[in-house]
Amino acid sequence: MSEQRLSRSRRDFMRVAVTAAGFASLPWLTPARAGTSAGNKAPSSGGPGHTDGGSARGTKLILLGTKGGPTPSALRAAPANVLLVDGQPYVVDCGNGVAQQLTKAGIRLPAIRDIFITHHHSDHNADLLNLVFLAWASGLQTPVHLYGPPRIGKMVDDFVDMNAIDLDVRTREEGRPPFRPLVNVHEFDAPRTVLENDQVRVTATLVDHYTIKPAFAYRFETRERTVVFSGDTRYDERLASFAKGADVLVHEVMYLPALEKLLKTNDNAPTLLDHLLKSHTTTEQVGRIAAAAGVGTLVLNHFVPGGDPTITDDMWTKDVRRHFKGNIVVGKDLMEI
Repeated sequence: MSEQRLSRSRRDFMRVAVTAAGFASLPWLTPARAGTSAGNKAPSSGGPGHTDGGSARGTKLILLGTKGGPTPSALRAAPANVLLVDGQPYVVDCGNGVAQQLTKAGIRLPAIRDIFITHHHSDHNADLLNLVFLAWASGLQTPVHLYGPPRIGKMVDDFVDMNAIDLDVRTREEGRPPFRPLVNVHEFDAPRTVLENDQVRVTATLVDHYTIKPAFAYRFETRERTVVFSGDTRYDERLASFAKGADVLVHEVMYLPALEKLLKTNDNAPTLLDHLLKSHTTTEQVGRIAAAAGVGTLVLNHFVPGGDPTITDDMWTKDVRRHFKGNIVVGKDLMEI
């Protein structure tokens, strides 16, 4: 063999070797068949789903995204929350970017097991199946349960059909388990106990979100505390009864004085204003609900408008405090409570 051919062969070999080494280091190519793969390995002390390295015991709320509405904003992410119970994540709503926010919060996507949708507005369900898919692509091996209003099952089927090529390729070429059998759908259209296990009891009640029906609030009762999520709702006294005595009420909020500024940027201002007033709860009304419920802490969330940096925390809470004298938290993305 000539020196020129030998040199070329060596260069070709080195290129292949370097390329293979590079691919082996890619995170999405970690082994998917083994039960102890990199994607599914539990952290030593952070619990089954959380990687903060601290104690997994207890109940912790993380606000993943706090903006109301589907349009992106540099100020706040789309609506999503996660409740960690002994390290196990329970996700409430899946706005755009929820997987990224969970990752920023230190939640391992393959640990996702239970996801709750309050209603079928796109800012709450846009990334429901994307979250499950990205968890699967990250090493998910175990079933995921989706809870919420009817048509979630159709969303799953449509997603699987739309992504059939990608799902098939990743199953064959990356050794991942079939996607669809991992997804379990639990639909309901009336108040009920949604889930009960040794960590938490979850119940749902109807709230009034104008034309979106059904729309739900969720109550999570753990050993340490009770957390209620209002979902999207106008002023609804049923919610005060549902949240009675809760340690934490996470409630959507609308700041009326800022709507005029918001509406100036919309050609459909009269229609939008009518929708907002019939669909959401004002700051003053949120205070009345929290006071009637007798909650320990009120967390303001799902801000409408959520992209206006000129609205200060004091502005959000001023009218709330007219009625509610307890602890008030103005929610921020990735805030832990």
